[in-house]
Amino acid sequence: MRFVDEFRDADKAKALSAKIAGLCEPGRQYKFMEVCGGHTHTIYKHGLEDYLPEAVSLVHGPGCPVCVIPMGRIDDAIHIARQPGVLMTSFGDMMRVPGSAGNFFDSNAEGTNIRMVYSPLDSLKIARQNPDQQVVFMAIGFETTAPSTAMTMLRAAQEGIENFSIFCNHITIIPAIKAILDSPDLRLDGFIGPGHVSTVIGCRPYEFIAEEYHKPIVVAGFEPLDILQSIYLLMRQLSEGRSDVENQYSRVVPWEGNLTALRAIGEVMELRPYFEWRGLGFISHSALQVRAKYARFDAELAYDVPGVRVADPKACQCGEVLKGVLKPWECKVFGTACTPETPIGTCMVSPEGACAAYYNFGRFTRTRVREASTT
Repeated sequence: MRFVDEFRDADKAKALSAKIAGLCEPGRQYKFMEVCGGHTHTIYKHGLEDYLPEAVSLVHGPGCPVCVIPMGRIDDAIHIARQPGVLMTSFGDMMRVPGSAGNFFDSNAEGTNIRMVYSPLDSLKIARQNPDQQVVFMAIGFETTAPSTAMTMLRAAQEGIENFSIFCNHITIIPAIKAILDSPDLRLDGFIGPGHVSTVIGCRPYEFIAEEYHKPIVVAGFEPLDILQSIYLLMRQLSEGRSDVENQYSRVVPWEGNLTALRAIGEVMELRPYFEWRGLGFISHSALQVRAKYARFDAELAYDVPGVRVADPKACQCGEVLKGVLKPWECKVFGTACTPETPIGTCMVSPEGACAAYYNFGRFTRTRVREASTT
């Protein structure tokens, strides 16, 4: 790959579209889940659904880490930030995620000090510059971002920095996919596998999807042709009666993953017994926590986090969107009470959220989507 335009060629997209249509069996409907929120945004930014035959539909999965964090964890973070002498740091897309009594911006208006950072290393720098304060990093993300948190903890240990800790909300993708597969709400024919997560964990962990559930999965890149080619590969597997793991994103994703990153995660973190996901409930062994060896960097131990479970607002249907049961425009408050400026749910807040993708790229109704393909 030399130029991004190579992966946005309209003629090649039409050729792939024709190949996909040619593999459709008469009278059969196909439903694929794109697990990653980055794929969702590519699909709707570039209108990829308009290249697909009516028989092929896409649904969104729980691959947006901001979207799946429950409201109770936001309340827990604000509880930590309210402790004397605490300076909390967070990625920018977390600042507007609503808790039961407001978001981080609202909390700052009431006196807390929650700052935006671009990486956990920025938090470590702030800790060095403010030795009289306890700096707590709101660690969040799948295996994609966990290595940077792990490396930061290792550096803090190496440098002997004592006023730095993390509030760990890192989650793991495989248990979430298994929860989707075990759900009675949704019938899927295959998965467009997450690209970013797979750069760390590789492709091998997905083998159970093909072997135990007999569903094909193709790890995909994030350009339009990447996704269309991945759908073609899924359709070809189904046409040939196969269920395999394929790596369309081989230019970036190694089959065995990034072993250095995995070792760093394994050194400082371990699986939690269970963790709550928005829309999916409690899933066992689906998140990470700080190992006892590095307990001095664990904010949950230092600040006696209450861990209260908070129910989502009744009007918000983020849970159904995250499970692929509903399209964003089927939520009653989508685009009216819930917008990027006034989000009720996390799917409208995050840059990777499905609701934000639909709203930002004008996909408000099924009619609008289908009309777009004829104009």
